[in-house]
Amino acid sequence: QVQLVESGGGLVQAGGSLRLSCAASGRTFSSYNMGWFRQAPGKEREFVAAIRWSGDSTYYANSVKGRFTISRDNAKTTVYLQMNNLKPEDTAVYFCAAGSVFPVGLERHYDYWGQGTQVTVSS
Repeated sequence: QVQLVESGGGLVQAGGSLRLSCAASGRTFSSYNMGWFRQAPGKEREFVAAIRWSGDSTYYANSVKGRFTISRDNAKTTVYLQMNNLKPEDTAVYFCAAGSVFPVGLERHYDYWGQGTQVTVSS
């Protein structure tokens, strides 16, 4: 069992930066792949980034590649999403998730989800 709580969202201007955090509690955190998804009102939830349980592989949606960086600190049982050069199109509720199967970009492959944190980027 894993519990996830996101934080770090807020309102920023285009070109600004935010760092999202996802604090996890429960057993065997280091055994899970961790992913970030986002969803805007009326839109489908979309994959943003993921990091493998071992931390040796990361994955990004094309829309955020080069701007976002996912990382994890297993000692702190926390996963981060550093978001730079934010654009209005990045506005969404961001969710972190823990999963155990591949591929990491599929929502159904994640077993646990946080409540989400709002990110709003103004132009």
